[in-house]
Amino acid sequence: MIENTKCECGHQNRVGTVLCEACGKPLIELGEAGGLLEMRYDGAARRSQRANPGIIDLVWNFFSSVKVAVYLIVLTLVGAMLGTIYPQVSTFVNLQNPEEYYKNTYGTLGSIYYQLGLADTYNSWWFILLLVMIGASLVICSLDRVLPLYKALSKQKIKKHMEFLTRQRVVYQGQVEGSAEEWIQRAAPVIKKKGYRVHTEGTALLAEKQRFSRWGPYVIHIGLIIFLLAVLFRGMPGLHMDEYVSFPEGEIKRIPGTTFYLKNEQFTVKYYTEQELPKEFQNKGKLVAKLFQTKAVLYECTSNCNDPSKTPQLKEVTRHDIEVNKPLDYKGLVAYQYDFDLTPKLRSVQPVLVNKVTGEEYGKFKLDMMNPQRNFTLGPYTLELKNKFMDFMLNDDGEPTSKSPNPNAPAFLFLVKGPDLPKDGAQYLYFPKQVDKARFQQDLINEKLGGVEKKLELDVKHMTDVDFSKASSYLNIRMDRAMPFVWTGLAIVMLGLVLGFYWTHRRIWLRIDDGQLTLGGHTTKNFFGLRREVVAILKTMGIEVDEKSLDNGRNKG
Repeated sequence: MIENTKCECGHQNRVGTVLCEACGKPLIELGEAGGLLEMRYDGAARRSQRANPGIIDLVWNFFSSVKVAVYLIVLTLVGAMLGTIYPQVSTFVNLQNPEEYYKNTYGTLGSIYYQLGLADTYNSWWFILLLVMIGASLVICSLDRVLPLYKALSKQKIKKHMEFLTRQRVVYQGQVEGSAEEWIQRAAPVIKKKGYRVHTEGTALLAEKQRFSRWGPYVIHIGLIIFLLAVLFRGMPGLHMDEYVSFPEGEIKRIPGTTFYLKNEQFTVKYYTEQELPKEFQNKGKLVAKLFQTKAVLYECTSNCNDPSKTPQLKEVTRHDIEVNKPLDYKGLVAYQYDFDLTPKLRSVQPVLVNKVTGEEYGKFKLDMMNPQRNFTLGPYTLELKNKFMDFMLNDDGEPTSKSPNPNAPAFLFLVKGPDLPKDGAQYLYFPKQVDKARFQQDLINEKLGGVEKKLELDVKHMTDVDFSKASSYLNIRMDRAMPFVWTGLAIVMLGLVLGFYWTHRRIWLRIDDGQLTLGGHTTKNFFGLRREVVAILKTMGIEVDEKSLDNGRNKG
């Protein structure tokens, strides 16, 4: 059965329309509620009210529901609350084994908390899915309502149906003398003085002001959508970073995930003297840092940035002495000083290749811990660096790996080719530190790899061939290119709140039929203010009326 939505004025309305788009006559019985009309969206039909919805319409209807949006927000809030029970993994610096930490620190509940994924709540798939669904709900809710409202307000008819006028919240009916058209023309400038935009058509008048306030809720939605997108996109590479990186003195080191390199030219630490310390800390034998400073140089890679076989070309972009609360800041990349380590760190060694049978030396080469060369030629032998492990360890499968990026126990795996070796070469694992050679049994590992250690050996002959950095500066590298969009979204939300709270959309309709004046007024809020304006307008036109008599709502009387 096809529903007839054609109004008596001749206008064909869409299915689901409550008030005729042309004359405003109610098309369906709206209930009493004090006899007032439902003026949300001016009675225009919404897509979510479509008859016989398809699959796409059902999805649209689901996300356009305010009730569904409330449920999603409540679920998100509950999830966010669960994420605050114990500290999140992201709040720790270099936490090697988070599962063990939660179990040992918080017991069984902590272990369950970690197993459920709540230790990384805000990066979990279900939390991100909830944010995406809230964003979808905001978009669809807005489109489902703002488009019909815009069409209704942009195509308003001046002369409205009598029932439309008499079922508004503010209503006046009374006799006027003289020509109806002249009365309307005299009333127009009076109403304009109240800030209204006035449109007339014969014996009918439409006055309207501050329509822009109707878009306040949808401006809020736009701001929230931008805010949610910014929060979600923070996880994309290059948009957000919060890393803790050590920079040994005198070294140039790449900042992970960027094309920037930072050099710690010099690290300085100064301590309080005994006299400068408070009395309760004196004579305790403790050193308290007064100042620790990193003279930093920031470089940007211009070429060979991702080719490990070539030396990157760097261009200096800025210099800064980094201190606590005085970070280096360059185009959104910020480096904060947060700690230091005065333990000497191995920077490079110059080992010699020795023939263990004859004792012949084939020369030495420089092996940099952080940025080593890939190929070396020593006499009749060639060494190709296949892999490096900055903090050597064997995993559960007995395979070599690195447990941290710091050169605590560096190891280098070479492929050696030359006389008395297999045609395809043989592998050789080299530990620069003597303590690591004994701890990890270098000779035993190399025997299993191919037996190079029986013929050749890499060894450091003199301490002058070992280079240590005196100190390491620990910097917190932050970059958040999504934050401007977060603040933009919040600013738009505030704009929407201001639009919706400090202004009100007010409309007044007039029509005169056979000397009978009928006035209907509607506003989004503050009906008392609208009543006072109508009383002032009628008084100027020579009509005295009691303000309370205009109230057509439940509180009439």
